[in-house]
Amino acid sequence: MSMNLELNPRLAVKYKSLSQKARVMTESWVSENLYCPACFADSLESLRAGKKVTDFTCSGCDENFQLKSKSHSFGRSVVNSAYAPKIKAIRSGRNPNYLFLQYSLSDYCVHELFLVPRYFMTPSLVEERRPLNSTARRSGWIGSNILLGNLPLEARIGIVASGVEIPKNTVRAEWNRFLFLRDQSISSRGWLSDILKTVRMLNNKIFTLEDVYTFESDLAVLHPHNKHIRPKIRQQLQLLRNKGVVEFLGRGRYRLKD
Repeated sequence: MSMNLELNPRLAVKYKSLSQKARVMTESWVSENLYCPACFADSLESLRAGKKVTDFTCSGCDENFQLKSKSHSFGRSVVNSAYAPKIKAIRSGRNPNYLFLQYSLSDYCVHELFLVPRYFMTPSLVEERRPLNSTARRSGWIGSNILLGNLPLEARIGIVASGVEIPKNTVRAEWNRFLFLRDQSISSRGWLSDILKTVRMLNNKIFTLEDVYTFESDLAVLHPHNKHIRPKIRQQLQLLRNKGVVEFLGRGRYRLKD
């Protein structure tokens, strides 16, 4: 069954805040339309309000999801929930997957929806915000930003694009493609993600090891505790080759697979 991409504005009539209106409409839409990308469950279960890092869960595979919604495109940085619980969840492996939903106020329809799987998330992708000042209702509270701009293209799994639903089997295939990251350490996940982003920045499906080496100084900044950047680059490319993400063509040449 196809998704109904229309939001229901009647659900938000009693709310004055635009953020509250958006929350009610989009959370209701997810409950009624979204399936689990990680298994064959046809729906997600909404959790009680106030849970620190989770909005929805799947009863079939226990994957959790947090929803962010906006009426315009998501930029490189997205304001998110409290910093400390988020970092704790990532380090313990209990962080949720993130849903990013863009809707239109002109027609109350979902125009874009993409998923960032939890196995792509590392502490370096979460930015600590300044504590709220003393006059704020939650004085001292520290929020966070998710640095979407630091993620590789592969970390964004499209579910709805330009107002068109992407087939379920495509979404689930993309989920499974990088599922091996779930078994990697946080450090390894960070390296693999950064190497993928670096390869994408080359803007060419066929690239050389020397091409990736040109980003050595940038990778050294991202991983200051590693003093052997080039061996690490070769190691991560070998892992991506073993997992079928890139193909080794010989003589230091690689091809990025679709």
